[in-house]
Amino acid sequence: MIKKTKMALAVTTASLTLAGALVSPQAAALTRAEANAKKTAALESQVNQMASMMQEMQSELSRVKAMASSGDNAKVLELDQWMASVKSAPIIEASKDHMIFFRGGYARNDSSRESSILTDANAGNQGGGATNLAGTGLNTSDFTGNSRNGDQDAWYFGAGFEFNLTNDLFGLIDNTSLLGEVTLNYKEFDDEDLRRAPLPTAANDSATGALGAGGANDVVCSGLTGGGGVLTDGGAGPYGKCSQNVTVTQITLTAAPKIKFMHGSKFRPWVIPAGFALHVISPPSDGVTVTAPGMFFGAGADYNVWKSITVGFDGRYHLVSNTTADVDLDGFEVGGYVGFGF
Repeated sequence: MIKKTKMALAVTTASLTLAGALVSPQAAALTRAEANAKKTAALESQVNQMASMMQEMQSELSRVKAMASSGDNAKVLELDQWMASVKSAPIIEASKDHMIFFRGGYARNDSSRESSILTDANAGNQGGGATNLAGTGLNTSDFTGNSRNGDQDAWYFGAGFEFNLTNDLFGLIDNTSLLGEVTLNYKEFDDEDLRRAPLPTAANDSATGALGAGGANDVVCSGLTGGGGVLTDGGAGPYGKCSQNVTVTQITLTAAPKIKFMHGSKFRPWVIPAGFALHVISPPSDGVTVTAPGMFFGAGADYNVWKSITVGFDGRYHLVSNTTADVDLDGFEVGGYVGFGF
């Protein structure tokens, strides 16, 4: 009985051992499968998340590309429109606001320079000279000639330069230019060949012999004469040695601000509110002075006829301080000019 029991227990134990041996690999295999399944599931989840992120990144990249493409297209379109407008716009040459010009016209002083010592004094003077001509065949009328020199009327020519400073009067007025102007002008009032009679000198008073005899027997001419200043009875004529040409002239240098309106237009009026002028006269005044400062005012207009060529007209009036003895240089000038812009 005991043997049967031990045998049964041994069989049971063997059976359990065999069953455990058979069941253990299956259980282990099941555990690994479950683990692999979990790992696979986790990996699939990560892959899905990564795929989702990739899709989101792709969408964002597409959106950015679309925006960039849209912006580039807008810029390209804007550039094309600008180029088209430039091509269709008329060609406008660069503004040439500076100018050099040449002017000329008529001038008149308020007073003449006639009867000044060095312009016509002693022309036709008969004092003392008449007695010296006795027996020579000459009359005092031979020495009168043109007794007046230094008329009020004159012609002038000159040149000038204007430099543009601003086209809006330093922000005060639109399309209004402020320029600096400098001019140099020459005026000629008279040009007479004066026949000056002999002055009543001691040498002339003692002259008794024929003309051309030499020494004290000749008659001395007056004033600024050529050829030694001695009367002769041959050659250029009986009074040729006493003839003197005197030209009355005036040179004026000016500097002034100029306000020119309507910038950008072909027609441009302008004014000079006040400017400085320096006058040089010839012959000198009775006080032997040659320069006189003063001021002047002006107005005019010019028109751009072609490219940089401009024509214009102007009028100016000069006020001169009394620094030249017995000479009044107040007066006006009117004329035209031709300018070249640059």
